[in-house]
Amino acid sequence: MNTIFKVQAHSTKTLSWWYKQREKIDFEPSYQRKGNLWGDYDKAYLIDSIINGFDVPKIYLSDFTIVNSPLNEKSLPYAVIDGRQRLEAIFSFFSDHIPLNPDFVYYRNPSIKVGGKYYSTLKNEHPDIVEALEEFNLDIVSVITDDVDKIRDLFIRLNKSKPLTGAELRNAMQGIVPDLIRGLSDRNFFKNKVKFSTTRGQDSNLAAKLLLIEFNESFVDTKKKQLDKMVKDGATSETPEKYIDAAFRASNIIDYLETVFEDKDPLLSNHGLIPLYYQLAKHETDPSTLRNFLSKFDDDRKLNQTLSRISPEKADSALLSFDTAVRSINDASTLNSAYNILKSRLDSYITELL
Repeated sequence: MNTIFKVQAHSTKTLSWWYKQREKIDFEPSYQRKGNLWGDYDKAYLIDSIINGFDVPKIYLSDFTIVNSPLNEKSLPYAVIDGRQRLEAIFSFFSDHIPLNPDFVYYRNPSIKVGGKYYSTLKNEHPDIVEALEEFNLDIVSVITDDVDKIRDLFIRLNKSKPLTGAELRNAMQGIVPDLIRGLSDRNFFKNKVKFSTTRGQDSNLAAKLLLIEFNESFVDTKKKQLDKMVKDGATSETPEKYIDAAFRASNIIDYLETVFEDKDPLLSNHGLIPLYYQLAKHETDPSTLRNFLSKFDDDRKLNQTLSRISPEKADSALLSFDTAVRSINDASTLNSAYNILKSRLDSYITELL
């Protein structure tokens, strides 16, 4: 079956025109990396560049106004392939969510001081500057296709020279596994419970590790090499149902973990420890009992670290071994070592409660 794939320049439109179309753009198609990666300073710096006449790189959109396709997940005219941060920055400024940076310099007339001003204020006080911004022609490229693999291939090619994370590249790879990883990272545990940053796909990276561990039904090395191999193997596997089954089991355990932890739980600040908690969750301990134990274990570790500096001979050697193991938490051997210590302490904790 032949697929459609065509890349062509979109008709020339201004920033103000695209701002009016913002509700017609899908910023979160399944192949797109997370938004809001830029801080306010970086967003405003892009506006600075546009006002001062600098070039802005092309933005690539899936264009469903020409040919609609099953890839139109939200029935909108456009979906972002590459350039999400730039569009979000422009729309944020037009919506008065961010001001110009305080150190902004208007090159055409440096005597005009407008640093720190919002769009609405600038429009009232310096309409000529705003008009130039609004009439700036954004270089948009329309991608017309009904093949998601073509979009992911394009995304990878466009970003080969950019410092994408392993999770972002895996998200754009072919096969069933990226979809399964997205499904796991979209669960409430990752949205509400974890406290570590997820702006560069850290949640997706962790979900991939959990899927790999579940697929192998034991701790394995979870470095980038092994995670990428799982994705590539899944794309050519004659038994994809094995990956689906593993993802189903993993989703059940992740949902159980959601009942264990609090929102933005301090115990989930270190994503490296979560594979240990994941494996521990398979023993179906009462959620409140498990969290109380993990909180106590964390406190004991911190006290023991202090004690090891003051009176090394009095420190708990098992807890020190745990601390050593979690420094290389992507290795199967250290995962097993740390888990065995954690599980032994949990068993003792439960026995004391009886």
